[in-house]
Amino acid sequence: MIATWRKRAACRGIDVEIFFPESDDDVEAEAAAKAVCESCPVRQACLEHALAHREREGIWGGATERERRRILRQRRKSA
Repeated sequence: MIATWRKRAACRGIDVEIFFPESDDDVEAEAAAKAVCESCPVRQACLEHALAHREREGIWGGATERERRRILRQRRKSA
C-alpha cells in the first residue's frame, strides 16, 4: 500500500532514475532531483521516511545519503 504522502509527492510520475544519480560526484543530476524536491508539498514526510528506514541510496526529501547521515548524527547528539 502506498503511503498517503507519496500520492501527493511532486516526483509522482517522474522517472525515478533522476533521484538515483550514477555517481556521488554528479552535481547536475543531484541538482535536478533536488529541484523537484524543493517545491514538493510532502518533502518533510519523504525525508522522515528515508531517515526512519535508513535509505542508503538516492535523494529523498531533498537530501542525499550523505546529508541524511549528517542529519541522523545531529539528531543523536541533540537527543
